[in-house]
Amino acid sequence: MEKTNEKKLVALTFDDGPNTVTTPLVLEKLEKHGVIASFFLIANNISEESAKVAKQAFQMGCEINNHSKTHSDMTKLSGEQVKAELQYTTEKIIGITGKAPRFFRPPFILYNQTMFDSTDMTFISGVGAMDWVPEVTSAERAAKIIAQVRNGTVILLHDMTGNQNTVDALDTIIPALKDDGYEFVTVSDLFDKLEVKPKHGVIYSNVFQD
Repeated sequence: MEKTNEKKLVALTFDDGPNTVTTPLVLEKLEKHGVIASFFLIANNISEESAKVAKQAFQMGCEINNHSKTHSDMTKLSGEQVKAELQYTTEKIIGITGKAPRFFRPPFILYNQTMFDSTDMTFISGVGAMDWVPEVTSAERAAKIIAQVRNGTVILLHDMTGNQNTVDALDTIIPALKDDGYEFVTVSDLFDKLEVKPKHGVIYSNVFQD
């Protein structure tokens, strides 16, 4: 059950990085507003240069999590194939941060029991704004995100290359939620500080969901 009379918490997350174009711009916005986020990485996007960007995020206090190796529809894979995708990505992340990720966001938010059975990581979704669609303006993205946030919410955005509208939307989203009393934390801290133990076989957009 959601606790009352405590500071409201929200986790800002980004999918599909890392890259050397948009991810650094997101980090600049986080620094500007004094907040942290969680990044869900695609292993095939991790190069020598983009790994440096991910490490910078980690050193800023951000969390690095797993978004698969190839960003394919993993519901079509065998258990062994799922494990290979996740393990490859986890090893890449350990190489950057020195620690294994706790959380996994399935590509396209498509998942099945085989995927749950193939990992101990907690599955994360989030509230989004179709921010992978270029025609969705930064103002529209910001308004949709702000309208959906409640205590314990995970925000799902994308730092894919060239996604400038999402970078710009952060200048609206972050101050608005701060003004509404929200503190920005990592996905780990969202569960830990709100004293919610994540359940296996559940995908979370808010830590307080059933």
